[in-house]
Amino acid sequence: MGKKKRYLYLDCEETRLVLQSLIRFKNKLQQQGRYTDCVDELILKVSDTL
Repeated sequence: MGKKKRYLYLDCEETRLVLQSLIRFKNKLQQQGRYTDCVDELILKVSDTL
């Protein structure tokens, strides 16, 4: 079974808020000593849209 792709259309302000939230979440995971690989991938994908 293939994975379904999901598309999210955001304006500049929404993109900025998503990036800030992802970075805060990544920092929280790092403080807990947990892996951040998935969040890193999302940050890259969102930042590539700018």
